[in-house]
Order: sequence, then structure tokens, then C-alpha cells
Amino acid sequence: MSTSRTLATAARVLHQLRHDPRSIALMVLVPCLMLFLLRYVFDGSEQTFDSIGASLLGIFPLITMFLVASIATLRERTSGTLERLLAMPMGKGDLIAGYALAFGLIAVVQSLLATGLALWALGLDVIGSPWLLLLVALLDALLGTALGLFVSAFAASEFQAVQFMPAVIFPQLLLCGLFTAREQMQPVLEGISNVLPMSYAVDAMAEVQRYPDATGDFTRDVLIVAACAVLVLALGAATLRRRTA
Repeated sequence: MSTSRTLATAARVLHQLRHDPRSIALMVLVPCLMLFLLRYVFDGSEQTFDSIGASLLGIFPLITMFLVASIATLRERTSGTLERLLAMPMGKGDLIAGYALAFGLIAVVQSLLATGLALWALGLDVIGSPWLLLLVALLDALLGTALGLFVSAFAASEFQAVQFMPAVIFPQLLLCGLFTAREQMQPVLEGISNVLPMSYAVDAMAEVQRYPDATGDFTRDVLIVAACAVLVLALGAATLRRRTA
């Protein structure tokens, strides 16, 4: 991998996004809008908002970054841009790392806005540091980016890329412990939940809600989420194809 090529790829992606305000709005504003709606759906029960708001603060950015990253990468391949780039002295790792860096910068902005809105405008009550909450939200957004880049290799059209969301995201959403405690699930489902990264993202948010400082469980959870993001990016580089068949 080359640092200069990775940075050049990231700069190109950011330049393209600058001319695509709809994608920017999807990545940056939609999680904030979802949190805003969630707060007033539970307007009569602040306790309910506090109990699930932190978890969804991480889940909403993950979903939006998954969608945008998967569709943007697929569009590069179907338009022939990816084939031209890989014909140059640029490795797959350079390309994936460049995309991850570009979307990662967007994820920073997204996480800052969503966390700030939840804590200081919507009154989300957490015991832990806002910086810990921001860290988990950012890692979730990066994980969504990594998953989107990975699944784009298996989609032949943007329609198929969108269809991967119920296949990849929804099972994690149902099994992550948001709706029912993981230890109360059937043993098979609990075992599946234990290998899904979103489960550890939700667990990390729960630790921030309960404890003022980073605990050992919190550290373990965020390291698992980060490791999953890196692993999925590596798999994305290994499975990246020049063109869509």
C-alpha cells in the first residue's frame, strides 16, 4: 500500500461527494433526523428514550454509512472508474483504504453532530463521558462503511446493493440485544449474536450509560468493533473486482 495513493483516492472521493449534496445529507443529517423523531415519539417517556437512544445513536450512523458506501463503490465499478483506477499502479488495498478514509472523515462529522444533538439538544441522559459515546458512534459508522465496501463486491446493481441491507443489517439489529437481552434468547440465537459486531456496539453503549468511566467490558467491546471493521476492510480489498459481471 502507498500512503500517497490512498490519500489521492480519499481526496477524489471527497471531491465527488462535494458535488453530491443528497449523499452528504443522507450521511450527515439523516441520523440526526432519526434521533429527533425518536425523541418525540417517546415524548411522554424520557426513560424509554434514554434506554434505547444511546444504542440507536450508534445504529443509525452504521446503517446510513453502509448504504452510501456500498452504493458509491458499486457505482464506481459499473461506470468503469474502478477498472481505470486499477489499471494504474494502484493496489486494491490503496483503493479500499482511500474510500475508508474519505467516508471515515464524513463519519467523524456525522458522529459529532448526532452525539451533540442527542446529548445537548434532546437531553439523552448518560452517566459516562460524551467522548466515550462519541467514540462508539464513530466506530459504528466506520463499521458500517467497512460492511458497505465489502458487500458492494457481491452486488451487480444498485438495487442489489440496497437489498443487502436486510440481509446484513437487519439480522444484527434483531439479535444485538436492543429488543431483548441476548442472554434471554434461544441458545442458537445467542450464539449467533455473540459473533455479530453490532452486538458489541450496543453493549459498549450500554456501558457508557451505566458507568462514568471506561470499564474493562467497554474496552473489550470497542476493540472488537474496531477489529471487525479492520477485518471487513481487509476482506473488502481481497474480494474487490474491477468490474461488475
